[in-house]
Amino acid sequence: MRSLASPPAADQNVKERADTSRVSLARRTLLYEWRRYLAALLAVAFSGLLVLVQIALLLGMFRTTTTVVENAAADLWLVEPTVASFDLARELSPRAENRVRAHPAVQRTERLALAFADWRGPQGARVAITLVALDVSPGSLAFPRSLPDELREALQPAGTVLVDQADLNKLGVEYVRDGAEIDGRRVRVAGVTTGFRAIGGAMVFVSEATYREIRGGASRDTPHYVLAGLAPGQDVTAVRQELSEIGGSLFRVMTPDELASMSQLYWLLESGTGIGFLFSTVLGLLVGVAITSQTLRAAVLSSLREYATLRALGVPLPALRAVVLEQATWIGAAGFAVTALATVLVVGIAISAGVAVAVTWWAVLGTALFSMLVSIVSGLMSLGPLLRTEPAELLR
Repeated sequence: MRSLASPPAADQNVKERADTSRVSLARRTLLYEWRRYLAALLAVAFSGLLVLVQIALLLGMFRTTTTVVENAAADLWLVEPTVASFDLARELSPRAENRVRAHPAVQRTERLALAFADWRGPQGARVAITLVALDVSPGSLAFPRSLPDELREALQPAGTVLVDQADLNKLGVEYVRDGAEIDGRRVRVAGVTTGFRAIGGAMVFVSEATYREIRGGASRDTPHYVLAGLAPGQDVTAVRQELSEIGGSLFRVMTPDELASMSQLYWLLESGTGIGFLFSTVLGLLVGVAITSQTLRAAVLSSLREYATLRALGVPLPALRAVVLEQATWIGAAGFAVTALATVLVVGIAISAGVAVAVTWWAVLGTALFSMLVSIVSGLMSLGPLLRTEPAELLR
């Protein structure tokens, strides 16, 4: 009697061989019929590229509003309570800096001021600019860490400014040391920065002395931001909480990441520019999903007769689903690999052309999951005709 029953181990071996053959069938089909699935792979790749590049452009555009914050060396920023974005600054109370400076954990404080001004280039070109007044002494908290120390020193003489490489043509500047006017005051371009291109107009860095000279009577001894550098070993979170209690309604204490995130969310969700760009990104996403799903579905449907043959031979539907699922997974994975290579190329071209782009890890991960999800769902949906129709009808 014992010989009539299959041992459990034998059943397990048969199941494993069946699984192995099923996996091999999915891979062999993709390799043998690669021309049939090439269009689906390219659709997944370029759909992912569209999504990732749109997100990179969106993040890059709004990150330009916070490059000063992200490149500063300050541990904490004091912000006027009603400020919604870094570039929409309001004057702080003169008492704010004194209260923060009195805290034992604060090692250094600096002021930062912003102002809109009118630029008149050497050839008469007029541009609306944003003045950014920085402390340019050694160890400055506000001076961007991405810039060399030589530019900080070049900004120390009164009447000197720094402009971004991408804004030279806009400002009418051809050479370093070219003269210009800001609100009727003569200035000289002392150096060129990179990575500080503004959404509109141009960003111009000046020292506090030059700022007071340009603004004249319009300049009051009140900063728009106060930057705080903490002593080594201090807990930023704890000090931030203590300073917030000290400030009350006088000022708000934020970390650089908090101020940058708040500013970018404002431009994304509150400004007309952000809503329009977000709409175009979502529209591109939907178009990519539609094209990818239809192309992949067509590729699977073209093999419907082969699946019908397997079903007629007694292969169960779960096994067919597994084959299609693995095929879709491989197409999604290969498509994203092409997406990654194409993204590196496109982003490199964008950076060389001075276009602001920002590729983040969560955008890459989200695009990878999106590509896999679209591939798998499209593949499974393409099995609908096989499930609703008898194999004999498909084989006629």
